[in-house]
Amino acid sequence: MKYLLKSAYLLLSLGVLVHFGATAQNIDKEKLIADIQYLSSDELEGRKPLTDGNLKAQKFIKERFDRLNLTSQYSDFTQYFSFMNPRDSVQYERAANIVGFIPGSESEYLIVITAHYDHLGVINGQIFNGADDNASGTAALLAMAEYFSVNRPKHSIMFAAVDAEEMGHQGAKALVADFPFPLKQVKLNINMDMISRNENNELYASGTFHNPHLKPVLEAVEPFGGVILKFGHDDPEMGKDDWTFSSDHAQFHRKDIPHIYFGVEDHPDYHKPTDTFENIDPDFYYQAAETVLRAVKAFDESL
Repeated sequence: MKYLLKSAYLLLSLGVLVHFGATAQNIDKEKLIADIQYLSSDELEGRKPLTDGNLKAQKFIKERFDRLNLTSQYSDFTQYFSFMNPRDSVQYERAANIVGFIPGSESEYLIVITAHYDHLGVINGQIFNGADDNASGTAALLAMAEYFSVNRPKHSIMFAAVDAEEMGHQGAKALVADFPFPLKQVKLNINMDMISRNENNELYASGTFHNPHLKPVLEAVEPFGGVILKFGHDDPEMGKDDWTFSSDHAQFHRKDIPHIYFGVEDHPDYHKPTDTFENIDPDFYYQAAETVLRAVKAFDESL
């Protein structure tokens, strides 16, 4: 059943969302760093779908959404789905996207912010912690949810921590296939996947090649701290360096929904056991998350 966003406004009268008039606040750096540290800890064992570590990550995200008084179109914030992993021909039952929602103040359209919380798990006895890929995007998504829970956006915002990206964007596929609103109401998907380290302080906003109307908005955003916000990795002529289909935003792009993908170029620890919390750059990560937040705010004002 599809919802109309205007009906979501009725939730406000029930006292579901509070403190929107509070003084604007930015990201809590200490909490951001603590979140990525937990999500990439050995306790979560790489967060492979259906493992105990993955379930712990789900619980962590749901509890945060609940504390922030977010709502959801899904019971207990959870959209379950099943899929066949094409890489090992294993059927996965009840994988889970964790989805929170904040109704907007002025618009019947919405922005969907995504980040995948799964990673590769344990391989040959080694934990692939996936700190940058993608505990970084997940912790930043939680920070965005906290910000907008006390600074009400004009557009409704959906915060989707999606599962099974590493198995072919399965969570994002499930989300767009059974979306709780008409897809035509989605103005933009913002996807974060690997944003916590880059030796040149470069953060890419990929997607303006396909969505040129979004570029002026991003060009007007002042990056936070020492972050260098760059464009590119979205031209099909770039071959393997074209990121258009490299992460969950691809599933929105396939539905003709505009997207911006924030990420860094691959580093030596990509998809290796060495992608650990100790190897992120906490200062760059915080500044990148703040930069993405500024972009989200700019899109919310301009779309």
